[in-house]
Amino acid sequence: MPLFGKTFSPKKTPPRKCASLSNLHSLDRSTREIELGLEYGIPTMNLAGQSLKFENGQWVAESGSFTGNRREMQRLRKRNQQLEEENNLLRLKVDILLDMLSETTAESHLMEKELEELKNRSRRRK
Repeated sequence: MPLFGKTFSPKKTPPRKCASLSNLHSLDRSTREIELGLEYGIPTMNLAGQSLKFENGQWVAESGSFTGNRREMQRLRKRNQQLEEENNLLRLKVDILLDMLSETTAESHLMEKELEELKNRSRRRK
């Protein structure tokens, strides 16, 4: 039973006159690709003098495009590993400092609470 006496009944919407004003839907696939430019090819980019292409979900260096040598790659990998280790050490130090801060804060709150209790006791005695 409705609360206000009548049930909700929306008006019927009029039918649409035309689904689309474009005639591109009637064209075949090859004509649409030419018309709309859907032939992309392989994505490529040039980054720091190195040419990369996107294949199978990965960015891959094009053959012969890397100008560096093997020693440079090993040096960069070693430096990367050093930086990762340093980053892990710094994260550990931050965690330890946060633990120390929370412990000190908790002790401070307890001392403040004890001080307030002592003040209240001394006031009651007077």
